[in-house]
Amino acid sequence: MIPNIRFDRDLLEDVAARFDLRLPNRTGLAATVKRLAQAGGDYVEVVNDLATGVGKTYLMAALVDYLATQGIRNILVVTPGSTIQKKTLANFQADSPKFVSGADHQPVVITPENFRATAMGTALHDQRQLKLFVFNVQQLTRPQASTSRQTHQVDENLGGALYNQLREQDDLVVIADEHHVYHDKAAVFSAAIRDLSPLALVGLTATPAKTDEDKVIFQYTLAEAIADGLVKIPVLVYRPDGMKDERTRLADACHLLRRKDDAYQLYRSHNPDASAVRPVLFVVCQDIGHASEVGQVLAGPGFIGDAGAVLEITSQSSDEALAALDAVEDLGSPIRAIVSVNMLREGWDVKNIAVIAALRKLDSEMLTEQVLGRGLRLPFGTRTAIPEVDQVDLVAHDSYQKLLAKKDVLNSRLQPKPREELEKTLPFDLSKPAEEQPAAVPEQLPGYGDNAQGLLFPVPSAALETDVPNTGTPDAVDSLSTPNSGLTSADLEKKLTAKDPEWKGRVEGAPTLSFPLEESKLVQVRFTLSSVPDADAYSLGRRYSREIPLFMRRVALEAERTGEDIDITAAPQQQVETLQKMAPIDTVREELIAAVMAQPEVEATKQQKGAARRIVDAFLEGAGATSEDETALWSENRKKMAIGGLRDLIRTAVGNRTTERQTTLVPVKLPLEPVLVDPAYPGAYEGRFERRAQYRGWRRNILPIAAFDAKTTEWEIAHIVDNDDSIDWWLRLESQGPAWIPTETAGRYFPDFIIIDKDGTRWVVEGKSDKEANDPKVQHKKQCAEQWARAVRDEDDDRFGRWRYMFVTETDLKHASGSWSGLLAVTNPE
Repeated sequence: MIPNIRFDRDLLEDVAARFDLRLPNRTGLAATVKRLAQAGGDYVEVVNDLATGVGKTYLMAALVDYLATQGIRNILVVTPGSTIQKKTLANFQADSPKFVSGADHQPVVITPENFRATAMGTALHDQRQLKLFVFNVQQLTRPQASTSRQTHQVDENLGGALYNQLREQDDLVVIADEHHVYHDKAAVFSAAIRDLSPLALVGLTATPAKTDEDKVIFQYTLAEAIADGLVKIPVLVYRPDGMKDERTRLADACHLLRRKDDAYQLYRSHNPDASAVRPVLFVVCQDIGHASEVGQVLAGPGFIGDAGAVLEITSQSSDEALAALDAVEDLGSPIRAIVSVNMLREGWDVKNIAVIAALRKLDSEMLTEQVLGRGLRLPFGTRTAIPEVDQVDLVAHDSYQKLLAKKDVLNSRLQPKPREELEKTLPFDLSKPAEEQPAAVPEQLPGYGDNAQGLLFPVPSAALETDVPNTGTPDAVDSLSTPNSGLTSADLEKKLTAKDPEWKGRVEGAPTLSFPLEESKLVQVRFTLSSVPDADAYSLGRRYSREIPLFMRRVALEAERTGEDIDITAAPQQQVETLQKMAPIDTVREELIAAVMAQPEVEATKQQKGAARRIVDAFLEGAGATSEDETALWSENRKKMAIGGLRDLIRTAVGNRTTERQTTLVPVKLPLEPVLVDPAYPGAYEGRFERRAQYRGWRRNILPIAAFDAKTTEWEIAHIVDNDDSIDWWLRLESQGPAWIPTETAGRYFPDFIIIDKDGTRWVVEGKSDKEANDPKVQHKKQCAEQWARAVRDEDDDRFGRWRYMFVTETDLKHASGSWSGLLAVTNPE
């Protein structure tokens, strides 16, 4: 006969009082009983979503006792693994420190180890005996070809297989601890439970599967637990100096642990009846090899300092290590740090994890479930008003910003629907749910969706057609041959038979030139440490006469109820000064000297090293560390900042160097070619001069054409050198072209010609009218050009050859008698 599960208000109140249930557990118990009562004997599956650390164990024990009072005699607790299985067994063993007291009905606890015993067979057949089966899910799964399961094997004491015995019980209630492990999509585990055809399946979890959202009858988030003071307050710890290497994180975690130990002792000294609890460090590693390395580091000096106080828990751990883990809360436990990979997740419930160092990448799920969940339980059962006791520190030097950005995950719910409203006559307060709001559905955009065809924004076909009026007329074409066009038939014929302009390069046999373009830049003179005065180093050292502390910053993720909402805020906490590595002064001195010598401008010479030692000695004297003070110690941060200060001192001296101008000669290829040559251009020896007109027909011009600005200078010079047999080639230079001479005040100077004589000398020639010849700006350009020519000759670079400069006036041309030798005589160039 199936027992009738009823919703009994008085019984709920009695059970809640006997087990001293917290409000969330009371609410979860009431919600579960109500739903089972509403089922009226039909199968029902419900899930309680309770935050880690709230006490699902107490809810389980209270539910077992409530069901026993109402006649249920067969209850199966299913766990996901051996860790939670052992913990659950301890909760129902009166001689265990983890025993949950308060029950009126003491069950016979049946386990994989004892169910074959004769006494268990008797209990199984006793319909009046309350039986509590505690098995992990692997022990219940159906055997495969390569595996066997004792629960599916026939036993003579039972008269059949245990699994079948359970299926035959019409009052079987299954309590699935960590229910999310057995959700519908986990086919094998799900079948192992649901094939038992129980009366009810009650799930307990802190992280329900999304597929089970319709089964969740009560939710209590971690944010609510923090706001209600039922768990510790998470505190993210980081270093603003950016140091996040592994040894630094471990050293900081050990320092925080020592502070926690002092705080725990302080609380016990004022509360002698409080349980004797010592805080423990929990380290999460990448893999087994990493865990072994971390364990060795923690066992060394400056960390935990004792190999016997560091416990490594991995899949390869010995029975002795697992036994030490079980006893980690005992006063006599020597364990101060637990190093694990992924073994200690759901179900490992201890209350003395005070500091967590995550040496593996954390995401939002791991923040709440795997990492913080291990340290949330209150060491003395309630908040103590001592922050170091009521908080769990998560050392997150490398992921602080990321975790802080995801702080709202502490308040995440599986789905937005409200918890079911329970009986208003319950003896404890239940919040009323808000009405469920349908999800907003965005309106479909026009032209987009299943019915949309073609372009999202169709373009009218007319927009693709051109609508430009034709402004041309037949008259515009025919006008070339009309009598009124102004052209004779002979002119028209000449135009029609004229050759088109052509692009042409140098004339046949003409050379290319490498013009020595002078490029100059301001450069700083060679740096020497001798430019750094002792007084500057001494003054700088005075800034480092005291130790410079380093701090860990701590940010608490606090939660507060505001009406029906939970506000999560990041609240700065008291900073914690770090313990720094100390170095003797002689080591500091050598590192400072090395830092000075490491500057790129400092030459590695004996003289410069002596200067570096002089600067460092003056610096240390200013800092109060004299040569006699050899026992002095400097912290790592003080040394680091001193190195930075000295580096800045040297960088300032480097930046203050005087500058000097350095010049280099860069070859510029001449001429620029090709040029456009129109056969209609006038010949150099035909017709009259026209300013800037192109002339062709030259004898010694490198290019087939040339244009000029002045007849009395440039034009005349061109004709002299073009006809003189002592000249090989000449080239007219373009204004604003690539060949120019720098000046100090007149910008770029673009001369008129380059002339190559029979000796191969390159002459830069400038022609000026008598009126302009004595202009100060012109004379300045002349002087700069003469200096440039001397510099090129002094360079003696085979790339350029020999260069000279000639300045020619109108008077010079008149007296030169039309020859190059005459120009040399009257101008007398260098």
